[in-house]
Amino acid sequence: MFDKVLVANRGEIAVRVMRACEDLGIETVAVYSEADRHGGHVRYADEAYNVGPARAADSYLDGEAVVDAARRAGADAIHPGYGFLAENADFAERVRDAEGITWVGPSPEPMRTLGEKTKARSIMAEAGVPIVPGTTDPVEEAETVREFGAENGYPVAIKAEGGGGGRGMKVVRDADEAADQLASAKREGEAYFSNDSVYLERYLENPRHIEIQIVADEHGNVRQLGERDCSLQRRHQKVIEEGPSPALSAELRERIGEAARDGVREAGYTNAGTVEFLVEEDPDREPGERLGPETNFYFLEVNTRIQVEHTVTEELTGIDIVAEQLRVAAGEEIGFSQADVELEGHAIEFRINAENAAEEFQPANEGRLETYDPPGGIGVRVDDALRQGDDLVTDYDSMIAKLIVSAEDRETCLARSARALAEYDIEGVVTIVPFHRLMVTDDEAFVGGTHTTKYLDERADEDAIAAAQEEYGTGDASVVGDADDETTEREFTVEVNGKRFDVAFEEEGAPQIPTPDTGGGRDRPDVATDDEDDDGVAVGAGETVEAEMQGTILSVDVSEGDDVSSGDVVCVLEAMKMENDITADVGGEVTEVPIAEGDSVDMGDVLLVLE
Repeated sequence: MFDKVLVANRGEIAVRVMRACEDLGIETVAVYSEADRHGGHVRYADEAYNVGPARAADSYLDGEAVVDAARRAGADAIHPGYGFLAENADFAERVRDAEGITWVGPSPEPMRTLGEKTKARSIMAEAGVPIVPGTTDPVEEAETVREFGAENGYPVAIKAEGGGGGRGMKVVRDADEAADQLASAKREGEAYFSNDSVYLERYLENPRHIEIQIVADEHGNVRQLGERDCSLQRRHQKVIEEGPSPALSAELRERIGEAARDGVREAGYTNAGTVEFLVEEDPDREPGERLGPETNFYFLEVNTRIQVEHTVTEELTGIDIVAEQLRVAAGEEIGFSQADVELEGHAIEFRINAENAAEEFQPANEGRLETYDPPGGIGVRVDDALRQGDDLVTDYDSMIAKLIVSAEDRETCLARSARALAEYDIEGVVTIVPFHRLMVTDDEAFVGGTHTTKYLDERADEDAIAAAQEEYGTGDASVVGDADDETTEREFTVEVNGKRFDVAFEEEGAPQIPTPDTGGGRDRPDVATDDEDDDGVAVGAGETVEAEMQGTILSVDVSEGDDVSSGDVVCVLEAMKMENDITADVGGEVTEVPIAEGDSVDMGDVLLVLE
């Protein structure tokens, strides 16, 4: 077994991995960006090393810096967690080639193969796993999309080769949309995965999203640990996950689980991973009824890493999946048989995101955890890396914690979830806890287990979500401190050979010292107002189009002097891993465009002015 593991991640998953290491007697090393200097994972680790500024590309995605930190720390293994470099085969190869350091994950070869979706489809087909009708060659022309739609029917999904979680996927509902959606999918693929290659699939309108947790070792053993139902999603991003699925019969569960085992065997896959499927839902199925063994299901993708929702499976099986990852990476054989795997009871995971569900799940731009008191009690688990008083770090994703509730059956689990969510006391940061409370108590589709992946996007009761936010929610934190305060608090962190020391002191009557911007990314454009008298660009008094969320400008589709109509797309804003078309509410002439491609914007920033 390893002596010291570097965790190449941040937040709750980094702490989760470190806890597994501690259980096994392994020392831990954290890496952190400037934005995470005071992060919970840094506090938890035995050692911590700065790998760069806040911008992920310059820190957590800097493979060379991460491996260098491992060398400096004397770590003999690197665990990537999820996200960032976790599914980067080149990074896995870099770690594997580094003398004395082991990669805790699958080998680079199956990572590459399964990461290219057309190759993954071919492997699964060879293994006898059902796949959705689609193409195996990259698609370059819109006419190819139109021909596929004419042959297989609309809608058609255009998917990026390296995509996942809805990133790089666009839906074409008729031939007229083919060109625009193809261009958008290729653009997202290039932006997220440095690969603009895309392929086509028949788009399933209202499926369930079922995934199978697998663990495989280097001795030929493959185990499947049961399914998780991830059907409650918003724009392809999971919100609540549970297991077992409230929709699957035992026979269908067995079919899907064995298909997952066959597929990873064919791919030569080792370590932990997840095989995802789309299952055709019966629109007439009543709550409590189960989908029979004849139900169609189709391979979606393989996630070559630990998943956010692995905790659901751990609660159902009692198996520490992260510990199994470490054992397999160390060359050990899986210590349990397939017959030993039993799913006991029911478990639900709630992602505690810093988002406002009543505002289309808009992420918070800032905040401080003035109160942070998570729930407890039997069957209640919280994975986090926070403590009261922490500032919200918005440079990465919006998830601040995970609440996992388990019980002997789904009905009891829902009741316990309602209690735990009501106990979760968070002040200073807006979260989706009110949304979760609504789902487990008053949402008939979710409580009845009849929801599909399209439910939130197409059928959710927006008024009920807004009412829940009003009743149970907390507002954003007000600005902490005052410009006229006579006391200045300062904190300094000193790092010596990976050991960090925090020093804090107060000065009476001292002026505040500005903190330099260490964001590392491109600065947000300064948008001046009419009454400014500097040389900045002044925004006129016409009708403005403003950013509804924080994000990055991917494209600007209009110029000064252009005429636009109500509903026209004026720019594309990337936020929360998705492209968002920003449209004009009214028609008019574009008089000012104070943004450019690549700019970062905050909610409320002016994107253009119309007269």
